[in-house]
Amino acid sequence: MKVLIVSDSHGLEDELQTIAKRHEQDTDMKIHCGDSELDPAHPALAPYHTVKGNCDFYADFKDEMMIQIGSRKLFFTHGHLYGIKQSLLNVYYKANELGADIICFGHSHIAGSELMDGKLLINPGSIRLPRVRKDKTYAILSIDNDQATVRFYNLDGHEIESLTNHYEMSPNS
Repeated sequence: MKVLIVSDSHGLEDELQTIAKRHEQDTDMKIHCGDSELDPAHPALAPYHTVKGNCDFYADFKDEMMIQIGSRKLFFTHGHLYGIKQSLLNVYYKANELGADIICFGHSHIAGSELMDGKLLINPGSIRLPRVRKDKTYAILSIDNDQATVRFYNLDGHEIESLTNHYEMSPNS
């Protein structure tokens, strides 16, 4: 199972469509972790499950979503409601409460992934305004049983190998 993860596109349209089309055949699902700044009915968001960010002003977006990917539960939100710029604990606790194995969020515009007490946390960075690094990024999560790989790509679709991580996740019961 492969999930394309984007966030913080801040008004970009063509780029969202290009990324979705580029990975149309090699991903099973596409999510947007908020701050698209587009109307929920905008064609650029059509391939994505999208949540509301702090710069999204349309009432039709949900603040968070939970989706099943294979035997795993993926919780995603923008992150501003959980204070992710200060700490990841609040979003971790919420995911734990919901029984999620994977947590995706944006807001900080900082690409990265980590395993925290058995839960995989992923921030795809921003395809418009990256922070910490100059690359405008998105991510693809691959899950095969208890093995997870998070790969990051720049806007041109080239993998940023220094950000790629492989994780051994806890077996699902």
